[in-house]
Amino acid sequence: MKTTELTKKIGMAVLGLTLLTGVGSTMTSTANAQDPWGRSGQDRRDRDRDRDYDRNRNNDRHGRRHGSNDDYPNWGGSFQLRQTALNAGYNEGIKEGRKDRQKNRRYNPHDSNTFRNATKDYNNRYGDRELYRRYFRTAWDTGYDDGYNGY
Repeated sequence: MKTTELTKKIGMAVLGLTLLTGVGSTMTSTANAQDPWGRSGQDRRDRDRDRDYDRNRNNDRHGRRHGSNDDYPNWGGSFQLRQTALNAGYNEGIKEGRKDRQKNRRYNPHDSNTFRNATKDYNNRYGDRELYRRYFRTAWDTGYDDGYNGY
């Protein structure tokens, strides 16, 4: 009777090991099948990390990102005020920087009426004019630098 029980236990252990081995090899082949180039999970993570690094590094020549993560400070105000001021300031600054570079003028980002006024595209519906001017001048400096340096 003890031999029968021992045989059953050994049989169950062998069956269990067989099932575990089969499931393990099936899962490995399924994981590899999900990547058409046969890379392991670590290879895919490395590829994704490198892609994200390159994407963030190459957003523009200075590593700044424009958009929701634009690296400009947020001093409050409405979204429309901030975005309009940043866009207008950057665009006007890059034009002025390019013009100064083309005419071989010295680097002087604040020697412009547009910079001093800082109200291009401003509308009183946006809110505080001084806040608009602050955003505008911050973006102007970035745009002027890009334009003067040939970007």
